[in-house]
Amino acid sequence: MKIIFVGTGSAFTLNNYQTNTVISRNGKNLLIDAGGDIRHSLKFSGMSYKDIDAIYITHLHSDHLGGLESLAFCSYFDPKCEKPTLIGNSELIREAWNSSLKGGLKSIQGKKTSLEDYFDVQMIKKNGKFFWEDIEFRIVQSVHIMDEYSIVPSYGLMITDPDSNKKIYYTGDTQFCPAQISCFYDQADLIIHDCETTPYKSGVHANYLDLITLPENTKKKMILQHYQDNVIDPNQEDNWKASAKGAPFTCWDGENYGFIKKGFVFDTSDLK
Repeated sequence: MKIIFVGTGSAFTLNNYQTNTVISRNGKNLLIDAGGDIRHSLKFSGMSYKDIDAIYITHLHSDHLGGLESLAFCSYFDPKCEKPTLIGNSELIREAWNSSLKGGLKSIQGKKTSLEDYFDVQMIKKNGKFFWEDIEFRIVQSVHIMDEYSIVPSYGLMITDPDSNKKIYYTGDTQFCPAQISCFYDQADLIIHDCETTPYKSGVHANYLDLITLPENTKKKMILQHYQDNVIDPNQEDNWKASAKGAPFTCWDGENYGFIKKGFVFDTSDLK
């Protein structure tokens, strides 16, 4: 199983593309999130909509959903392209259609359409799971933002590699809340974590200044993404502890995982 980091930046990044990730196995590709610049990030990694067999959506912010209309239209009007599968929490997928996608996708010339015209829709209940190419995906609710007094639906993943039985915790977007998710950190052999790198703390993402306070045994298995352009930038790289230029990571301490670079392909067979 391979993990392709087609984009690794925040919603506001200009250099690293928004955080979208491809899970690849058996010649098939599942895209985790489809942000507004997904066409460009896929092209950077040598891919296009034609290579995407399934899409999982973590939540409805534009940097995670804004490119889904483009993928829908491209696959719909390409006679050589099979209908991709769209996967997500049932409440979230219904809200995606009603509040984000319907305006652009509800009709084409001479036809009124639904989400099912563009995708094979697979809705997952809370605490549910799904299998894709023999990989087990458990959806894991994250605490990202609040809608007054309620949590807005947002779901990361606990992924089990069928070849090694190793677990990968993909946080999606989450606040820094170790009291709630440290058990997921402990279960995982690899953690792919969002990390804002602004000098101020937004409160809706884990900030680097908070993540560095985590135990060493947690940090050493953590890959960081969803960062600002001030991290992996040739003009500012010295501001952070960095590995050798050209290496896939800007590291915590020169040895362990850290900030992952766009376009890097991680082979899970390398997990110890």
